[in-house]
Amino acid sequence: MTSNGSTTTKDGLSNVNVTAALDVEGNVPLESVQLDGLVVLKIIKHCREFFPNPVTGQLLGLDVNGVLEVTNCFPFPGSKADDENEIVDGARYQVDMMRCLRDVNVDHNTVGWYQSTYLGSFVTHKLIETQYNYQQTFNNKSVVIVHDVSRSTHGNLSLRAFRFTRAFMEAQKEGKFTSESLIKNKLTFSTIFEELPITIKNSHLVTALLHSLDDYEHVIPKASSLDKETVVGPLTPNFDTLELSLDPYIEKNLEFLLEAVEEHSQEQSNFAFWQRSVVREQTKMQAALQKRKQENTHRLAAGQDPLPEEDIAKMFKFPPEPSRLDSLLITSQINNYCKQLNQYAGPTLGKLFMAGEFQK
Repeated sequence: MTSNGSTTTKDGLSNVNVTAALDVEGNVPLESVQLDGLVVLKIIKHCREFFPNPVTGQLLGLDVNGVLEVTNCFPFPGSKADDENEIVDGARYQVDMMRCLRDVNVDHNTVGWYQSTYLGSFVTHKLIETQYNYQQTFNNKSVVIVHDVSRSTHGNLSLRAFRFTRAFMEAQKEGKFTSESLIKNKLTFSTIFEELPITIKNSHLVTALLHSLDDYEHVIPKASSLDKETVVGPLTPNFDTLELSLDPYIEKNLEFLLEAVEEHSQEQSNFAFWQRSVVREQTKMQAALQKRKQENTHRLAAGQDPLPEEDIAKMFKFPPEPSRLDSLLITSQINNYCKQLNQYAGPTLGKLFMAGEFQK
């Protein structure tokens, strides 16, 4: 027991320090995400098994001093029917899984969810609704992990952690994405998501196992000692990163980019049509007001009471401004496609120039 009344553990940490480190009250903002190696393997396995169909799952862990430590995960079931031809209730499945994990003393604190994507096409209304519910329920201490299977097949593991910014959460809470709301919250397509850095951590036992496997791979047995059951090494080299052609990947990106540009053009046309409708109604209202003013001038000259001008504004109904959320999401998706093209076009040209020098 210390002088201020707080107890001290064997390691010399007081209860106050432990509470601050665990961030029980949620005062420390998230700065990074730490994934266990087993969690990464589970996510990759689940996403690849159902590729190219999208899949989702739950992330479990703990928020420790601004670092979201993800220690476990489990997949959500897909849409399928049981013996009574009823759809499996995903919410009930989630509750049952959390109860089972708690019974076996496994981390069961929800810290977010993950989903698979194809060529970075993850900015959808479904993701917006799901992530908003997570951040509202868990005090902004939840993230979504996006795994792009198609991009990972080219040699780079694609795992990205996102959460909504405070500006987007405020706009989503109001449920209005008008021009006035976007200006008020200073919201643009680049301020919808906040990407957090991801680090992968393995336990000491797993690290020791990987070192032993690496040492075992470099041990080449003698030819006289080889038999049919001898295994040269459990790890096989991957030469996919040396492939010079990435045309199919870039071609698909360009196709999706063109589709997104067309959708954005359609949204702009809808917004322009609304603006023309508003201008047309305003023109009619101004003409009616001018006519009422002239009529009132004649009535005053004839000694009669003027007619109220407020009734003119009530006669005209301006069309409501369409939501700008779709335009923001499409613009954010176009930005993702452009970044992917820049990232893959550069290395591809470098490989081609290098191969051309070797052939000389």
